Amino acid sequence: MLSIQSTEQLTGARISGDFWDLDELINAIYKITGDENKYYDYQGARRRILSVCYNLRKAAKGEQQLEFVSNGLNKSILTQHELIFPNKNVYFAAEVLWPELIFTAIALNDFIRLHKELIDSSDWNIDVAAIRKFQAAVADCLEQELKEEEYLVFLRMLHTKSPLTFRYATQYVDVLNLEYIQLSLEERKAHLAAFALRLMLEDDEYVVLKSQLMEAAITTKKALHEIEIKANYPETILW
Repeated sequence: MLSIQSTEQLTGARISGDFWDLDELINAIYKITGDENKYYDYQGARRRILSVCYNLRKAAKGEQQLEFVSNGLNKSILTQHELIFPNKNVYFAAEVLWPELIFTAIALNDFIRLHKELIDSSDWNIDVAAIRKFQAAVADCLEQELKEEEYLVFLRMLHTKSPLTFRYATQYVDVLNLEYIQLSLEERKAHLAAFALRLMLEDDEYVVLKSQLMEAAITTKKALHEIEIKANYPETILW
């Protein structure tokens, strides 16, 4: 079962599950985000989502964290079936910064909408269901960290603003990530809701950044999402 829990310092959340949980989510994300040339105005968001997906792939290969989770087997069951078997399963885990994870969950809404409009409108699509399960786990974890009124405001914004990531300057996610890393634990508790809303509000800081990026894109003849900003992440993050 896919699990998402906040890390000890509230720096981000830990996504964990067995190999098949992560494999299902990874494959669903690739199918729903589709070909980058198909959704040209969402290329930045797609690339950002796939960077999280890459971390999940590394986790599924055992390159990040391992957890051992009870599988429900007890001595009575093992004796009954005459089995010698471990009573814990291996879960693979990856940690993602909170602003990055919230953006990923939000952006996937747009790709689900595009997929339903252009590819498959069925309510029974198994890949959409897998992503909805992931989004629900993110939302459930976020709800535990926010005040009730903050969470309700976030949900209202999420349901009223669409599309959210059309021609989005995804470099702003780096700006928020770096700001968030610098906060203390108490500051993160106090301001996590504000960071979640800033991903949707397009505040003054976002508008200025996007304007600068658009100028650079025109000058260099590059796509908006290809313009790099100075984003020096620390070598070690205290999760």
